[in-house]
Amino acid sequence: MMTVPTASCFAFPVLTPLFAVSTALPSAAATEKDIASFVPDLIVLLLVATTVALLSRRFRIPYVTGLVLAGLAISELLPGHRIGLESSLILNLFLPILLFEAAINTDISRLRSTLKPIAMLAIPGVIVATGVTAAGLRFALNLDWISALLLGTILAITDTVSVIAVFKEVSVPPRLTTIVEGESLLNDGVALVLFNLVLQVHKTGSISPIDGLQQFVIVIVGGSLVGLAIGYLSAGLMVRSDDNLSGILLTVAVALGVYQVGHFIGVSGVVAVVVAGLWVGNVGLSHRVSASNRVTLYSFWDYAGFGVNTFIFLLIGVEVDLPTLWQTFPAVLVAILAYQAGRVLSVYPLMALVSKFDRPITMRWQHVLFLGNIKGSLSMALALTLPASLLERGYLIAIVFGSVLVSLVLQGLSLPWIVQRLNLTAVSPVKQHTDELRAQLITAKAAQDELDTMLKTGILPKAVYEEMRSLYQVQIARAEKALRDLYNQWTVDVTMGKEDGSRLDGVRRRLLLAEKGALTDAVRKRIVSDSAAEVRLQQIDQSLLNLEDD
Repeated sequence: MMTVPTASCFAFPVLTPLFAVSTALPSAAATEKDIASFVPDLIVLLLVATTVALLSRRFRIPYVTGLVLAGLAISELLPGHRIGLESSLILNLFLPILLFEAAINTDISRLRSTLKPIAMLAIPGVIVATGVTAAGLRFALNLDWISALLLGTILAITDTVSVIAVFKEVSVPPRLTTIVEGESLLNDGVALVLFNLVLQVHKTGSISPIDGLQQFVIVIVGGSLVGLAIGYLSAGLMVRSDDNLSGILLTVAVALGVYQVGHFIGVSGVVAVVVAGLWVGNVGLSHRVSASNRVTLYSFWDYAGFGVNTFIFLLIGVEVDLPTLWQTFPAVLVAILAYQAGRVLSVYPLMALVSKFDRPITMRWQHVLFLGNIKGSLSMALALTLPASLLERGYLIAIVFGSVLVSLVLQGLSLPWIVQRLNLTAVSPVKQHTDELRAQLITAKAAQDELDTMLKTGILPKAVYEEMRSLYQVQIARAEKALRDLYNQWTVDVTMGKEDGSRLDGVRRRLLLAEKGALTDAVRKRIVSDSAAEVRLQQIDQSLLNLEDD
């Protein structure tokens, strides 16, 4: 597997309490003076990050792009040591945190409904993008094949943080957001496995296609099994303890530990983290855990993900050397053109293929998937792990750093404007009102469920319980009446030919998925025969395909 540097050489300040136990100073013999020297740098970074957050919201520019530009501006102004990105820090600490945070916030049911386009983009898509990019770099920059393939793998990785930041500013369909998030979760693991295989060829001289495919499958499947096992055990502990502080400690241990376990036994730590995070988020943080503890854990991981992303993108700007970037700028442009060509061939043909056996991905959505091909911190981390024995290692690192910088700035600034022009989702006042009513209904019923739990456990006396529950019941009755009136109006409009009926597609889709799940479970339990269920399953699948994209 990929050789990951140990975490004993971190050249990075203690950024948050979460990282205090995981980071180390540059040497074991660091003195009090060495520790104090980091404080001015840390203060500058915190002030800059706060300023960028305020300005990006005011001027409506992506936060991560603002951080990179700010990092460029302050790179020579830091009063203490120059803080740099350590590949070991990113791979062993930051990457597991970011992956776990994304995974626990991902709904498996939505991920399952978009699994086919996600799998096409993350597996064959990464392979196609790597091959096309490597071929372009091989002939345009006269690189050897090993260097070209390593660069192709590094530049095939997409950074979803930047794209999702744009989605928060511009309304996009939920399914498109799920595809982008899901691709990123699998994309990183596949790219890291390919990167390791190319490094193995560099070290050993050759590897047979059969051996390469076998290792690829073993690493992915093995990582999934490790993540599933640790996620299952940790979810059981969370349900039994149901304590928010111990839950935070447990999830941090799982996020960091599962990556190390996967690496230790020779499987994909990235895939293991993703699978463990999905299991914890969808099973461990189920309704068997109290609502207050779930909120605490989600809030903690939101903070952790935000903090890590803030410092990573700020330090990307600090790390880039502008004179070196200017010298390698022609090569950087070639690399950008090469990986964009690879992205074109991995998005449009594969999504056309997906439409043959799954719900079609519209052309406008494909444009967003192509344009969202923004690079980020993982590409820079992999560049720093390139072996010293590789010819022109410094030149390759400069190309990657330059590509990441240009991608974050140009694509990061242009993507919101392009997404707005594509007009992916027009939010009508009726839909806005419907969502507000649904929010009222969801929150009021959740509060009633929590009141029921508090009554059963003896926290509340029955008189107080009944009084507070009646207040929420009034909210529920009002929201249900308003929603019923809206649904009745939609039915009248459809009958009279005034609407296309798409407003209820989300409800219909959930009902059809429930039907399909029940029928599949009945077949698995031998309650219904395969032949008897086949026709109905085909009808359900066709009905799902006929529904509009949400």
